[in-house]
Amino acid sequence: MNELLLEIKSCKICEKNLPLGPRPIVAAHPKSKILIIGQAPGAVVHKTGVPWDDKSGENLRKWMDIDTTTFYNVKKIGLIPMGFCYPGRGKSGDNPPTKECAPKWHNVLLNTVEKPELIVLIGKYAQDYYLGSKSKKTLTETVKNYKEYLPKFFVLPHPSPRNNIWQAKNEWFKTDVLPGLKSRIEKIL
Repeated sequence: MNELLLEIKSCKICEKNLPLGPRPIVAAHPKSKILIIGQAPGAVVHKTGVPWDDKSGENLRKWMDIDTTTFYNVKKIGLIPMGFCYPGRGKSGDNPPTKECAPKWHNVLLNTVEKPELIVLIGKYAQDYYLGSKSKKTLTETVKNYKEYLPKFFVLPHPSPRNNIWQAKNEWFKTDVLPGLKSRIEKIL
């Protein structure tokens, strides 16, 4: 795993598309019990080099009801984005994750993790990639039907503060989905 992570961290496959240059960010261990597959690092994470080291990460840890120490214990939680590097800023937020990373690295990474008990798919990019035709038409429909993907996958929207409006429109997320997530995480950890 260490050799693989070093190889990933030296990857430059999509360098020409990265405004701040490559800085692949990933954390995993062969014994990771939970894998979190998100979109791509944001600008803050690109700067610090620590996955989910921003407001989105704070929200995600609250959703999961775990502390920072547990979250960053790679034997418990592996952190694998769809795109390993910051993709730059777009008109309405960060650009989508680069398309090269997941096909090149995800299978080999997931095959190196012995037996993850849960894979958390955050956002539409991860859900479409891993669920394929089982993904619903919208992220809202997919998340609302999260039980269909258990026990292997747990689907979530992105925990960005930009999604507070979505959460306000979808109260069921707080009353149904988050308690289900917390319960599942607690049982595994």
